[in-house]
Amino acid sequence: MKVLLPKEGKLFVITAPSGTGKTTIIDIIRKKVEGIGYSVSHTTRPPRRGEVNGVHYCFVAREDFEKMIEAHEFVEWAIVYDHLYGTPVSSVESTLSSGRDLLLDLDIQGAQEIKKQFPEATLIFILPPSLKILHERLKRRSAQDDTNIALRMEKAVEEIRKCRDYDFLIINDDLKKAAREVEAIIVAQRALTERRFPLVQEIFHV
Repeated sequence: MKVLLPKEGKLFVITAPSGTGKTTIIDIIRKKVEGIGYSVSHTTRPPRRGEVNGVHYCFVAREDFEKMIEAHEFVEWAIVYDHLYGTPVSSVESTLSSGRDLLLDLDIQGAQEIKKQFPEATLIFILPPSLKILHERLKRRSAQDDTNIALRMEKAVEEIRKCRDYDFLIINDDLKKAAREVEAIIVAQRALTERRFPLVQEIFHV
């Protein structure tokens, strides 16, 4: 069934500590939810195994990223683990103006900046079942040393403390269930009267 698009799309921001399953959940949503776009962030960090330039991230040199900052080409940007990440203005504007919703994968700093510029944006925070399980996931998925993992755990605690600032909290104790909850949030937000009524007026002339 074709999705009936409003005249302007809505922003959905997903944040989660490293190792929580955010990337996998976003991949599921992009495949299942019709009419939603995804903004590919720019970053100065090197690609990880399996990552494709232009699909997972746009990998750029730090010098080029800094030039884009000076040219005001990012709607938000932040430093994460000594690397720069940014959301291009062009991607946000073109998607929202077409009526499509847009999914953003951002850290706490980026989410806060988006909320300032787009107060109507929906913020979703994904949590691990526990810090113990998160530590186990980081150990399994990475060859990083204990010091690096400890730093990520410390940052995760800091991020979790700020989850109350988000509109929705999802605990990823089951990947498919967590993805369904994100999908349900998007579907419900699309049905809000303030978004749907202009379309109803156009169709039914009420």
